[in-house]
Amino acid sequence: MNAAALFAELGIDPAVIADPDGRIPQDSMTRLWQRAVAVSGNPAIGLSMAQTLRPGHFSVVGYAMMSSRTLLEGFGRVIRYQRILAEAADLALSVEPGCYRITFSIHGDRLPAPPQSHEAAMAYALAFCRWMTAQHIRPLSASFAIAEPADPSPYAELFDCPLSFAAPTYNLQLSREVMEAPLASANDMLAQLHDRFAGDYLARFESDPVTHQARQVLCRLLPQGEPKRQAVANAMKVSTRTLQRRLQEEGISFQQLLEKTRRELALQYLGQPQLTLFEIACMLGFADPSNFFRAFKRWFGLPPGQYREQVLQNAQPGEQQSTAEE
Repeated sequence: MNAAALFAELGIDPAVIADPDGRIPQDSMTRLWQRAVAVSGNPAIGLSMAQTLRPGHFSVVGYAMMSSRTLLEGFGRVIRYQRILAEAADLALSVEPGCYRITFSIHGDRLPAPPQSHEAAMAYALAFCRWMTAQHIRPLSASFAIAEPADPSPYAELFDCPLSFAAPTYNLQLSREVMEAPLASANDMLAQLHDRFAGDYLARFESDPVTHQARQVLCRLLPQGEPKRQAVANAMKVSTRTLQRRLQEEGISFQQLLEKTRRELALQYLGQPQLTLFEIACMLGFADPSNFFRAFKRWFGLPPGQYREQVLQNAQPGEQQSTAEE
């Protein structure tokens, strides 16, 4: 069964995957995991998420983490901005003698969150550590709130550390040495830039529902060309006058929102090496790529190609390692 058929069966709109602001209800994710286990016959399928990791999957939070000085600072950013990534997930970081413990909690709605959700989050976290350090990081321990499976080998292979099952929580223990070591990808200027965008996004997501909804519509419409106010209003089932008034009540104009959305998406897309600058310009609704180049330089003070070089300057070793592990 392919992904489109699986989504259709479960009533999930596949367009949400391409929408940086998209949200899938946790109960829908629970049913998706359950169906994936049934179709694959693999109860440890959540661990396979470690093989698909790319920073772009985590939007501006991934880039903020990547530009952090240490893994400890990076995970601090994930905790600060975790609502951008998921509504139902909670990450907690605690200091223990000689180590740090990262605890993963996924909250269900009406259905309890499945083990695969927690295991996928743990797999992502460890893969990100290995990606950013270009080293085969081994946790001090990995704990799981499930009974020991009949075949624990996938867990042993991925985490490569002592395993504990039937534990009170899902968690990873990482040494102070690993968490506090300087990262080659650290860049204070980019970290501050990404912090600003993540903070703005989080504040808007929590307090400006109309702005957030309009941004979601813009994300869907931009690849078709620069969206007009009328098209966005139609998609939101309101008049253009109502849209304008509600946006103004939240302190922003339609043109300002369009520019902010393009600016934020540009950062996300530039972190995906498979996309050319021409493709990114088109995805942002620019009819002429030169308009995109001029806009990006106005926003950030440097051309998009140079920004991509700075963001990804240390990505190649991590990519090579990721490919080797796959």
